[in-house]
Amino acid sequence: MTQQSDVLILGGGPAGLSCARALRALGVDNVVLLERERALGGIPRHCGHHGFGLREFGRVYSGPDYAKRLIDEAAAIDLRPRMTVLKLEPAGVVRATGPNGPEDFQAKAVVLAFGARETPRSARLITGSRPFGVMNTGALQQFVYLHGRCPVQRPVVIGSELVAFSTLLTLRHAGIKPLAIVEENARITTREPGSWIARIGFGVPVLTGTRLLRIIGRETVTGIEIDRGFGPEEMECDGVILTGKFRPETALVAPSHIEIDPGTRGPAIDAYFRCSDHRYFATGNLLRGIETAGQCWREGRAVAQMVAAGLENRLPLREPDVRVTLRGPLAYVYPQRIYRDAPTTNPLLFKARVSRAVRGRLSVIVDGSVVWSRRISALPERRIAWCLPSLDAKACQQISVELDAA
Repeated sequence: MTQQSDVLILGGGPAGLSCARALRALGVDNVVLLERERALGGIPRHCGHHGFGLREFGRVYSGPDYAKRLIDEAAAIDLRPRMTVLKLEPAGVVRATGPNGPEDFQAKAVVLAFGARETPRSARLITGSRPFGVMNTGALQQFVYLHGRCPVQRPVVIGSELVAFSTLLTLRHAGIKPLAIVEENARITTREPGSWIARIGFGVPVLTGTRLLRIIGRETVTGIEIDRGFGPEEMECDGVILTGKFRPETALVAPSHIEIDPGTRGPAIDAYFRCSDHRYFATGNLLRGIETAGQCWREGRAVAQMVAAGLENRLPLREPDVRVTLRGPLAYVYPQRIYRDAPTTNPLLFKARVSRAVRGRLSVIVDGSVVWSRRISALPERRIAWCLPSLDAKACQQISVELDAA
């Protein structure tokens, strides 16, 4: 028998849990949340360091305590861990399996909050052998915080976005200081004073303009080969922690009927966070890869507002009027589809990222006329906000977001 609900949320991280809590506050009671892991909470559950929750709850939590707060706030919802989703189908039908075997669900609205995953070594095209000691940040955090051990003593961290500093905090918790942070770009990806924090606060050298060429070692890592612009050189180490390069977790979305945007690699959405199938909404890191837990929490609440409006038949049923195109060194923009009469003031929408380090002018062009622009200096992995003024419902035919590099 198919289980019916008003809203089915898939994913129990910050976005999914905040969406569930917000729906309850909006008077939507028949909500079911499925999570494939044994415990809810998402990535923060594996982050033993502090730095979570200030904007959401007015105080700073450790990752596990933050996850517990999210779970406690959603306690009135039907939360079901250990449920693996198998297939997404039209009409809000979701097939899953769990402790009691296969189960089918159908909802008036389905919220996709699967999150993101780190790009594995194989997709990074790193050469060399495959010894023990190569892992991503998530695997390291599970070793340290869930199993109480650190598998490396003298690792090197590859990447310098915000997640790299979570790696530094995790290693510090384990009493380990990495040998270096290696960044192939001319400067670190996260905002300054990140490099000063790494060097002075953690005592870790930051090697910018440095490429990882290969990993050395048979059974375990014994070193890496890098190039700092003067030819190959070897650095001894016993581990390689790969950070960043997150991408949406679309293992279930990609083979479904839901449209995927080639830029974000997540579901294409409209200004209501709806997917190409209007029964489905997307939120959190599924939209574009990694963001902070706080940003995902806020997006979950925003989606709850849209879902509630949809249940009350206050969202348009027709297909979006205009598709947003992009030009220049932009990796993606979203939302990718616009209604001429949709609100354009949601601060959590209208985001972009660049494909390379760039300075230039970001412009929004509607029917050949620039309606908004500003100069930007951006790096990949950094969130960029763009603005779309209210549109003339009868006139708009083309919307383009363009970046002219200086």
